[in-house]
Amino acid sequence: METLIRLAALVSGIAIVAGTAWSVFTSLVVPRVTSSRAMRAIARFLGVSVRRLSPHLPNYEVRDRVLSFIGPAAMVMLFAVWLVLLVLGFGLIIWWASSRDFGSAMAISGSSVFTLGIATGNEGGTKALEIIAAGTGLLVVALEIAYLPALYNAFATRETEVTLLATRSGIPAWGPEILARHHMLMTMDELPPLYSDWERWAAAVSESHANYPALMWFRSPVSSRSWLVGLVAMMDSAALYHSVSPQQTPHQARLCLSMGTGCLRSMARALQVPHETDPLPTAGIRLTREEFADGFRRLESIKFPLERDLEDSWRHFQGWRVNYEPIVDALTRLIVPPPAPWFLARPNLGMAEWPAVLNRTPDDPDGVQAFGSSKTFKTPSARESKS
Repeated sequence: METLIRLAALVSGIAIVAGTAWSVFTSLVVPRVTSSRAMRAIARFLGVSVRRLSPHLPNYEVRDRVLSFIGPAAMVMLFAVWLVLLVLGFGLIIWWASSRDFGSAMAISGSSVFTLGIATGNEGGTKALEIIAAGTGLLVVALEIAYLPALYNAFATRETEVTLLATRSGIPAWGPEILARHHMLMTMDELPPLYSDWERWAAAVSESHANYPALMWFRSPVSSRSWLVGLVAMMDSAALYHSVSPQQTPHQARLCLSMGTGCLRSMARALQVPHETDPLPTAGIRLTREEFADGFRRLESIKFPLERDLEDSWRHFQGWRVNYEPIVDALTRLIVPPPAPWFLARPNLGMAEWPAVLNRTPDDPDGVQAFGSSKTFKTPSARESKS
Protein backbone atom coordinates (compact mmCIF):
# COMPACT_ATOMS: atom_id res chain seq x y z
CA MET A 1 0.00 0.00 0.00
CA GLU A 2 2.81 2.42 0.88
CA THR A 3 4.49 1.67 -2.44
CA LEU A 4 1.30 2.53 -4.32
CA ILE A 5 0.88 5.75 -2.33
CA ARG A 6 4.46 6.79 -3.05
CA LEU A 7 3.96 5.98 -6.74
CA ALA A 8 0.84 8.14 -6.78
CA ALA A 9 2.88 10.88 -5.09
CA LEU A 10 5.49 10.60 -7.86
CA VAL A 11 2.89 11.01 -10.61
CA SER A 12 1.23 13.89 -8.77
CA GLY A 13 4.56 15.59 -8.12
CA ILE A 14 5.63 15.37 -11.75
CA ALA A 15 2.25 16.78 -12.85
CA ILE A 16 2.47 19.67 -10.36
CA VAL A 17 6.03 20.59 -11.33
CA ALA A 18 5.28 20.34 -15.06
CA GLY A 19 2.06 22.36 -14.75
CA THR A 20 3.76 25.06 -12.69
CA ALA A 21 6.70 25.28 -15.09
CA TRP A 22 4.28 25.63 -18.00
CA SER A 23 2.36 28.36 -16.18
CA VAL A 24 5.57 30.29 -15.49
CA PHE A 25 6.79 29.83 -19.06
CA THR A 26 3.57 30.97 -20.73
CA SER A 27 3.05 33.87 -18.31
CA LEU A 28 6.54 35.35 -18.20
CA VAL A 29 8.41 34.14 -21.27
CA VAL A 30 6.04 33.55 -24.21
CA PRO A 31 4.96 36.91 -25.74
CA ARG A 32 1.43 35.77 -26.52
CA VAL A 33 -2.06 35.93 -25.09
CA THR A 34 -1.60 32.94 -22.76
CA SER A 35 -2.98 34.26 -19.50
CA SER A 36 -2.26 32.14 -16.45
CA ARG A 37 -5.32 30.47 -14.95
CA ALA A 38 -3.78 31.04 -11.53
CA MET A 39 -3.52 34.80 -12.18
CA ARG A 40 -7.14 35.01 -13.34
CA ALA A 41 -8.36 33.00 -10.36
CA ILE A 42 -6.36 35.04 -7.83
CA ALA A 43 -7.33 38.41 -9.31
CA ARG A 44 -11.00 37.45 -9.51
CA PHE A 45 -10.95 36.21 -5.91
CA LEU A 46 -9.34 39.41 -4.66
CA GLY A 47 -11.70 41.53 -6.76
CA VAL A 48 -14.81 39.81 -5.43
CA SER A 49 -13.54 40.11 -1.85
CA VAL A 50 -12.81 43.83 -2.19
CA ARG A 51 -16.13 44.53 -3.93
CA ARG A 52 -17.94 42.94 -1.00
CA LEU A 53 -15.91 45.05 1.41
CA SER A 54 -16.23 48.38 -0.47
CA PRO A 55 -19.82 49.27 0.62
CA HIS A 56 -18.66 49.25 4.24
CA LEU A 57 -15.85 51.76 3.60
CA PRO A 58 -16.56 55.46 4.32
CA ASN A 59 -15.87 57.07 0.91
CA TYR A 60 -14.56 56.45 -2.59
CA GLU A 61 -11.00 57.56 -1.78
CA VAL A 62 -10.68 54.81 0.83
CA ARG A 63 -12.30 52.30 -1.52
CA ASP A 64 -9.87 53.21 -4.28
CA ARG A 65 -6.87 52.76 -1.97
CA VAL A 66 -8.11 49.28 -1.07
CA LEU A 67 -8.81 48.44 -4.72
CA SER A 68 -5.30 49.58 -5.68
CA PHE A 69 -3.87 46.55 -3.86
CA ILE A 70 -5.63 44.03 -6.13
CA GLY A 71 -3.13 44.15 -9.01
CA PRO A 72 0.12 44.10 -7.00
CA ALA A 73 -1.30 41.62 -4.46
CA ALA A 74 -2.45 39.26 -7.21
CA MET A 75 0.99 39.40 -8.80
CA VAL A 76 2.82 38.70 -5.52
CA MET A 77 0.37 35.92 -4.62
CA LEU A 78 0.92 34.35 -8.06
CA PHE A 79 4.68 34.35 -7.48
CA ALA A 80 4.15 32.74 -4.07
CA VAL A 81 1.74 30.15 -5.48
CA TRP A 82 4.29 29.12 -8.11
CA LEU A 83 7.02 28.63 -5.49
CA VAL A 84 4.71 26.76 -3.12
CA LEU A 85 3.61 24.44 -5.92
CA LEU A 86 7.24 23.76 -6.86
CA VAL A 87 8.05 22.92 -3.24
CA LEU A 88 5.02 20.61 -3.05
CA GLY A 89 5.74 18.95 -6.39
CA PHE A 90 9.41 18.28 -5.71
CA GLY A 91 8.53 17.23 -2.15
CA LEU A 92 6.24 14.52 -3.49
CA ILE A 93 8.91 13.35 -5.94
CA ILE A 94 11.64 13.31 -3.26
CA TRP A 95 9.32 11.41 -0.91
CA TRP A 96 8.98 8.71 -3.59
CA ALA A 97 12.72 8.58 -4.24
CA SER A 98 13.81 8.45 -0.59
CA SER A 99 13.03 6.41 2.49
CA ARG A 100 12.28 9.53 4.54
CA ASP A 101 8.93 10.61 5.91
CA PHE A 102 6.81 13.17 4.06
CA GLY A 103 7.75 16.08 6.36
CA SER A 104 11.47 15.52 5.82
CA ALA A 105 10.93 15.27 2.06
CA MET A 106 9.10 18.62 2.06
CA ALA A 107 11.93 20.18 4.10
CA ILE A 108 14.50 18.98 1.59
CA SER A 109 12.35 20.25 -1.28
CA GLY A 110 11.91 23.70 0.29
CA SER A 111 15.61 23.97 1.07
CA SER A 112 16.45 23.09 -2.53
CA VAL A 113 13.88 25.29 -4.30
CA PHE A 114 14.92 28.32 -2.27
CA THR A 115 18.62 27.29 -2.60
CA LEU A 116 19.13 27.40 1.18
CA GLY A 117 20.97 24.09 1.57
CA ILE A 118 19.87 23.66 5.18
CA ALA A 119 18.27 20.24 4.58
CA THR A 120 19.56 17.51 2.33
CA GLY A 121 19.26 13.80 1.69
CA ASN A 122 21.91 11.09 1.45
CA GLU A 123 20.46 8.97 -1.36
CA GLY A 124 21.94 9.38 -4.83
CA GLY A 125 18.55 9.88 -6.48
CA THR A 126 17.60 12.48 -3.91
CA LYS A 127 20.80 14.43 -4.56
CA ALA A 128 19.99 14.64 -8.26
CA LEU A 129 16.44 15.82 -7.51
CA GLU A 130 17.81 18.47 -5.13
CA ILE A 131 19.98 19.88 -7.90
CA ILE A 132 17.05 19.94 -10.34
CA ALA A 133 14.80 21.58 -7.74
CA ALA A 134 17.46 24.21 -6.93
CA GLY A 135 17.97 25.04 -10.60
CA THR A 136 14.23 25.29 -11.20
CA GLY A 137 13.65 27.47 -8.14
CA LEU A 138 16.53 29.78 -9.05
CA LEU A 139 15.24 30.13 -12.62
CA VAL A 140 11.68 30.92 -11.50
CA VAL A 141 12.87 33.54 -8.98
CA ALA A 142 15.11 35.13 -11.64
CA LEU A 143 12.21 35.30 -14.11
CA GLU A 144 9.97 36.86 -11.46
CA ILE A 145 12.58 39.51 -10.68
CA ALA A 146 13.07 40.28 -14.38
CA TYR A 147 9.29 40.44 -14.82
CA LEU A 148 8.83 43.41 -12.48
CA PRO A 149 10.76 46.09 -14.44
CA ALA A 150 8.93 45.16 -17.67
CA LEU A 151 5.62 45.29 -15.83
CA TYR A 152 6.17 48.71 -14.27
CA ASN A 153 7.66 50.16 -17.44
CA ALA A 154 4.48 49.21 -19.31
CA PHE A 155 2.43 50.69 -16.46
CA ALA A 156 4.34 54.01 -16.58
CA THR A 157 4.03 54.22 -20.36
CA ARG A 158 0.29 53.59 -20.13
CA GLU A 159 -0.29 56.23 -17.49
CA THR A 160 1.48 59.02 -19.40
CA GLU A 161 -1.27 59.33 -22.02
CA VAL A 162 -3.98 58.83 -19.41
CA THR A 163 -2.57 61.78 -17.43
CA LEU A 164 -2.28 63.99 -20.52
CA LEU A 165 -5.90 63.25 -21.42
CA ALA A 166 -7.19 64.78 -18.18
CA THR A 167 -7.02 68.38 -19.46
CA ARG A 168 -8.72 67.44 -22.72
CA SER A 169 -11.51 65.23 -21.41
CA GLY A 170 -12.13 66.26 -17.82
CA ILE A 171 -11.95 64.12 -14.71
CA PRO A 172 -13.39 61.55 -14.97
CA ALA A 173 -12.83 61.28 -18.71
CA TRP A 174 -15.97 61.53 -20.86
CA GLY A 175 -16.27 61.27 -24.64
CA PRO A 176 -18.59 64.27 -25.29
CA GLU A 177 -16.36 66.48 -23.13
CA ILE A 178 -13.39 65.77 -25.41
CA LEU A 179 -15.28 67.15 -28.41
CA ALA A 180 -16.76 70.01 -26.39
CA ARG A 181 -13.43 71.23 -25.00
CA HIS A 182 -11.63 71.13 -28.31
CA HIS A 183 -14.44 73.08 -29.93
CA MET A 184 -14.66 75.61 -27.10
CA LEU A 185 -10.92 76.23 -27.12
CA MET A 186 -10.84 76.31 -30.94
CA THR A 187 -8.34 73.45 -31.11
CA MET A 188 -10.28 71.05 -33.33
CA ASP A 189 -7.22 70.69 -35.54
CA GLU A 190 -5.50 68.95 -32.59
CA LEU A 191 -8.05 66.13 -32.53
CA PRO A 192 -6.58 64.10 -35.45
CA PRO A 193 -3.11 63.87 -33.80
CA LEU A 194 -4.79 63.00 -30.50
CA TYR A 195 -6.67 60.13 -32.12
CA SER A 196 -3.41 58.96 -33.73
CA ASP A 197 -1.65 59.01 -30.35
CA TRP A 198 -4.40 56.93 -28.80
CA GLU A 199 -4.39 54.53 -31.72
CA ARG A 200 -0.72 53.81 -30.97
CA TRP A 201 -1.47 53.77 -27.24
CA ALA A 202 -4.21 51.15 -27.76
CA ALA A 203 -1.84 49.01 -29.83
CA ALA A 204 0.85 49.16 -27.12
CA VAL A 205 -1.62 48.43 -24.32
CA SER A 206 -3.10 45.57 -26.31
CA GLU A 207 0.32 43.91 -26.46
CA SER A 208 1.38 44.57 -22.86
CA HIS A 209 -1.90 43.99 -21.03
CA ALA A 210 -2.94 40.91 -22.98
CA ASN A 211 0.47 39.31 -22.39
CA TYR A 212 0.68 40.46 -18.75
CA PRO A 213 -2.96 40.57 -17.53
CA ALA A 214 -1.94 41.68 -14.02
CA LEU A 215 -1.51 45.18 -15.50
CA MET A 216 -5.26 45.48 -16.02
CA TRP A 217 -5.74 45.61 -12.24
CA PHE A 218 -3.03 48.23 -11.68
CA ARG A 219 -4.88 51.47 -10.89
CA SER A 220 -3.80 55.01 -11.76
CA PRO A 221 -2.02 57.06 -9.05
CA VAL A 222 -4.97 59.50 -9.09
CA SER A 223 -8.16 57.84 -7.85
CA SER A 224 -10.45 59.48 -10.44
CA ARG A 225 -8.35 58.42 -13.44
CA SER A 226 -8.29 55.04 -15.14
CA TRP A 227 -6.80 53.58 -18.30
CA LEU A 228 -10.14 51.92 -19.11
CA VAL A 229 -12.14 55.12 -18.57
CA GLY A 230 -9.67 57.08 -20.71
CA LEU A 231 -9.75 54.56 -23.55
CA VAL A 232 -13.55 54.39 -23.57
CA ALA A 233 -13.77 58.20 -23.49
CA MET A 234 -11.59 58.43 -26.60
CA MET A 235 -13.60 55.71 -28.34
CA ASP A 236 -16.90 57.33 -27.35
CA SER A 237 -15.71 60.69 -28.65
CA ALA A 238 -14.77 59.10 -31.99
CA ALA A 239 -18.09 57.24 -32.20
CA LEU A 240 -19.99 60.38 -31.22
CA TYR A 241 -18.13 62.47 -33.78
CA HIS A 242 -19.05 59.98 -36.51
CA SER A 243 -22.65 59.98 -35.30
CA VAL A 244 -23.32 63.72 -35.08
CA SER A 245 -21.03 65.10 -37.82
CA PRO A 246 -19.94 62.32 -40.19
CA GLN A 247 -18.74 64.70 -42.91
CA GLN A 248 -16.37 66.51 -40.55
CA THR A 249 -14.98 63.50 -38.68
CA PRO A 250 -11.25 62.93 -39.37
CA HIS A 251 -10.24 59.49 -40.57
CA GLN A 252 -7.93 59.17 -37.55
CA ALA A 253 -11.04 58.87 -35.37
CA ARG A 254 -12.12 55.74 -37.24
CA LEU A 255 -8.64 54.22 -36.90
CA CYS A 256 -8.55 54.98 -33.17
CA LEU A 257 -11.98 53.41 -32.76
CA SER A 258 -10.94 50.27 -34.61
CA MET A 259 -7.68 49.87 -32.70
CA GLY A 260 -9.44 50.52 -29.39
CA THR A 261 -11.98 47.81 -30.16
CA GLY A 262 -9.17 45.44 -31.05
CA CYS A 263 -7.39 46.29 -27.80
CA LEU A 264 -10.46 45.50 -25.72
CA ARG A 265 -11.06 42.25 -27.58
CA SER A 266 -7.48 41.10 -26.99
CA MET A 267 -7.98 41.63 -23.25
CA ALA A 268 -11.28 39.79 -23.39
CA ARG A 269 -9.49 36.84 -24.99
CA ALA A 270 -6.75 36.96 -22.35
CA LEU A 271 -9.31 36.88 -19.54
CA GLN A 272 -11.58 34.48 -21.44
CA VAL A 273 -14.48 36.93 -21.37
CA PRO A 274 -17.21 35.86 -23.85
CA HIS A 275 -17.90 38.52 -26.49
CA GLU A 276 -19.44 38.92 -29.93
CA THR A 277 -16.81 39.57 -32.59
CA ASP A 278 -19.22 40.93 -35.22
CA PRO A 279 -22.39 42.27 -33.58
CA LEU A 280 -25.17 43.78 -35.64
CA PRO A 281 -25.40 47.60 -35.47
CA THR A 282 -29.08 47.20 -34.57
CA ALA A 283 -28.44 44.85 -31.64
CA GLY A 284 -28.92 47.61 -29.05
CA ILE A 285 -26.71 48.75 -26.20
CA ARG A 286 -26.86 49.13 -22.42
CA LEU A 287 -26.43 52.92 -22.55
CA THR A 288 -29.84 54.57 -22.49
CA ARG A 289 -31.14 57.22 -24.84
CA GLU A 290 -31.44 59.62 -21.89
CA GLU A 291 -27.76 59.18 -21.04
CA PHE A 292 -26.81 59.75 -24.66
CA ALA A 293 -29.00 62.87 -24.70
CA ASP A 294 -26.86 64.32 -21.89
CA GLY A 295 -23.82 64.12 -24.15
CA PHE A 296 -25.73 65.46 -27.14
CA ARG A 297 -26.96 68.44 -25.11
CA ARG A 298 -23.39 69.07 -23.98
CA LEU A 299 -22.42 69.55 -27.62
CA GLU A 300 -25.48 71.68 -28.30
CA SER A 301 -24.66 73.93 -25.33
CA ILE A 302 -21.33 74.97 -26.85
CA LYS A 303 -22.76 75.17 -30.40
CA PHE A 304 -20.81 72.23 -31.76
CA PRO A 305 -21.40 71.91 -35.55
CA LEU A 306 -24.03 69.14 -35.72
CA GLU A 307 -25.13 67.52 -38.98
CA ARG A 308 -27.72 65.18 -37.44
CA ASP A 309 -30.46 65.59 -34.88
CA LEU A 310 -30.67 63.69 -31.59
CA GLU A 311 -32.70 60.74 -32.88
CA ASP A 312 -30.56 60.13 -35.95
CA SER A 313 -27.33 60.54 -33.97
CA TRP A 314 -28.53 58.10 -31.31
CA ARG A 315 -29.34 55.48 -33.93
CA HIS A 316 -25.86 55.70 -35.47
CA PHE A 317 -24.08 55.90 -32.12
CA GLN A 318 -25.62 52.60 -31.05
CA GLY A 319 -24.22 51.01 -34.19
CA TRP A 320 -20.71 52.10 -33.18
CA ARG A 321 -20.83 51.41 -29.45
CA VAL A 322 -22.30 47.92 -29.75
CA ASN A 323 -18.84 46.77 -30.92
CA TYR A 324 -17.12 47.48 -27.61
CA GLU A 325 -19.66 48.22 -24.88
CA PRO A 326 -20.24 44.58 -23.74
CA ILE A 327 -16.49 44.09 -23.25
CA VAL A 328 -16.22 47.39 -21.39
CA ASP A 329 -19.04 46.34 -19.06
CA ALA A 330 -17.39 42.97 -18.42
CA LEU A 331 -14.03 44.60 -17.67
CA THR A 332 -15.79 47.15 -15.44
CA ARG A 333 -17.13 44.33 -13.27
CA LEU A 334 -13.69 42.70 -13.09
CA ILE A 335 -11.20 45.54 -12.60
CA VAL A 336 -13.60 48.07 -10.99
CA PRO A 337 -12.54 51.42 -12.55
CA PRO A 338 -13.74 54.65 -10.90
CA PRO A 339 -17.36 55.70 -11.54
CA ALA A 340 -17.67 57.69 -14.77
CA PRO A 341 -20.43 58.89 -17.12
CA TRP A 342 -21.73 56.28 -19.58
CA PHE A 343 -20.21 53.42 -17.53
CA LEU A 344 -22.13 50.82 -15.55
CA ALA A 345 -23.76 52.37 -12.49
CA ARG A 346 -22.17 51.06 -9.28
CA PRO A 347 -23.81 52.77 -6.28
CA ASN A 348 -21.80 50.65 -3.85
CA LEU A 349 -18.60 52.21 -5.22
CA GLY A 350 -19.82 55.77 -5.77
CA MET A 351 -21.82 57.92 -8.18
CA ALA A 352 -20.40 59.16 -11.47
CA GLU A 353 -19.52 62.85 -11.63
CA TRP A 354 -19.72 65.03 -14.72
CA PRO A 355 -16.49 66.78 -15.72
CA ALA A 356 -16.63 70.58 -15.99
CA VAL A 357 -14.32 73.47 -16.76
CA LEU A 358 -14.73 76.62 -14.69
CA ASN A 359 -13.47 79.85 -16.28
CA ARG A 360 -12.23 81.71 -13.19
CA THR A 361 -11.54 85.41 -13.81
CA PRO A 362 -11.16 88.50 -11.57
CA ASP A 363 -14.70 89.50 -12.58
CA ASP A 364 -16.06 85.99 -11.91
CA PRO A 365 -13.78 84.33 -9.30
CA ASP A 366 -16.20 81.45 -8.68
CA GLY A 367 -16.30 80.57 -12.37
CA VAL A 368 -20.09 80.53 -12.56
CA GLN A 369 -20.06 80.69 -16.36
CA ALA A 370 -18.46 77.45 -17.58
CA PHE A 371 -17.87 78.20 -21.27
CA GLY A 372 -21.57 78.21 -21.97
CA SER A 373 -22.27 74.80 -20.44
CA SER A 374 -25.28 74.31 -18.22
CA LYS A 375 -25.12 73.57 -14.52
CA THR A 376 -26.11 70.00 -15.27
CA PHE A 377 -22.48 69.28 -16.04
CA LYS A 378 -21.00 70.81 -12.90
CA THR A 379 -20.17 69.04 -9.67
CA PRO A 380 -18.04 70.58 -6.89
CA SER A 381 -15.60 67.68 -6.71
CA ALA A 382 -15.07 67.70 -10.47
CA ARG A 383 -14.09 71.37 -10.77
CA GLU A 384 -11.07 72.37 -12.72
CA SER A 385 -9.62 75.86 -12.84
CA LYS A 386 -8.61 77.59 -16.00
CA SER A 387 -6.31 80.58 -15.77
